[in-house]
Amino acid sequence: MSFEKTFQDKVDQDIRIEPKDWMPDAYRKTLIRQISQHAHSEIVGMLPEANWITRAPSLKRKATLIAKVQDEAGHGLYLYSAAETLGISRDEMLGQLHSGKTKYSSIFNYPTITWADMGAIGWLVDGAAIMNQVPLCRASFGPYARAMVRICKEESFHQRQGFEILLVLSKGSEAQRRMCQDAIDRWWWPSVMMFGPNDDASPNSELSMRWKIKRFSNDELRQKFIDVCVEQVKLLGMTLPDPDLKWNEEKQHYDFGPIDWEEFKNVISGNGPCNKERLAARVQAHEEGAWVREAAMAHAEKKNKEKNAA
Repeated sequence: MSFEKTFQDKVDQDIRIEPKDWMPDAYRKTLIRQISQHAHSEIVGMLPEANWITRAPSLKRKATLIAKVQDEAGHGLYLYSAAETLGISRDEMLGQLHSGKTKYSSIFNYPTITWADMGAIGWLVDGAAIMNQVPLCRASFGPYARAMVRICKEESFHQRQGFEILLVLSKGSEAQRRMCQDAIDRWWWPSVMMFGPNDDASPNSELSMRWKIKRFSNDELRQKFIDVCVEQVKLLGMTLPDPDLKWNEEKQHYDFGPIDWEEFKNVISGNGPCNKERLAARVQAHEEGAWVREAAMAHAEKKNKEKNAA
């Protein structure tokens, strides 16, 4: 029996692939691309929210936002660690991010203009992330699947936190209600785009589905997200910025309007509102943190020498 057949049989039987197992080069490369982009998205995703830590409307809001940003850093750590088991170093992954060779989620290239954006990101952005990520807890690659279990639990909390921010604003003054609706209007379509291109334009989906890295297609997950949000927005007394939203009795799903894929491609290509700002902030943070990494390595080396000498 060939290595390829043994590998696919394990995948088909839902037996996890572990780092020391034989795997096709294309499977390894696909995982490195997906997991590293996921990790990059977590750490770049800290930036739009960090923008509001010093301006949060109360001490409670400040503390919960700090905790959320800290969670995202932890998610990046888990994912970089999972990717490293595939033979790529963290320095190499970060180098690819800083050079623009690898991407992160396009959603983080939009500005956070008002406090309500913290709610919209939690409800919509993290909500879309959860739709994508819960199936990854059953991904065929063991380290990735195990990392996703804790990440999804924390993201679920982030989503509830974001919805609660919007709920409070929706019950506030007229100005607060307008702020709430404005944030939903600005974050809705970028969140819908988070699921990636339509299935017929997604070059990596077919293999990822066969290898059970992905369990559902982009369009299936997008539809599920829209169906859920249409019902949830009613609790806020707000509306989604899509005049074409309509229940389809035959499909048992909501129909929705056309997605502006030109905007999506533009942001992915580096021409979004905050692309350059986000990447510059990450590069600066990496360079300014060099002394911390050097100190940590020196400390680890010292402890290792002490242990060997004992």
